[in-house]
Amino acid sequence: MARRGYIFTDKKESKQGILSSVLGALSLASLIAAVYLTFQNQGVAPVKYGVVGLLCLIFSGTGLTLGILARMEEDKFYLFAWVGIVLNLLTLAGISFILYAGAYGL
Repeated sequence: MARRGYIFTDKKESKQGILSSVLGALSLASLIAAVYLTFQNQGVAPVKYGVVGLLCLIFSGTGLTLGILARMEEDKFYLFAWVGIVLNLLTLAGISFILYAGAYGL
C-alpha cells in the first residue's frame, strides 16, 4: 500500500498569529503608502501622514506582541505567527529609520 502523505492532526493556526499577520500587513502597507505619498509631494508630509506613522507604530507593537504570544502557544501551527513577527519587525525598522533620518538629516 503506497503512502500518500496524509497527516492527521488536530493542530490549528493560532488566532493571535493570524491577527498579528493582519496587523503587520496593514501597518507595513500604510507606512509604505505614507512614505510614497510624501515622496510624491516633494518631501512635504502633512500631519495626517504623521498620524498614520504613529498608528503604524502602535499596530506593529501590538502585532509583534500577539505574534510572540502566538509562537509560545503549544500544539499550534506557527506560520502566521512567524509572518506576523517578521512584518511587524519590518514596520518597526522602517519607522525607526524614518525617525533616525529625520533626527540626523539623512
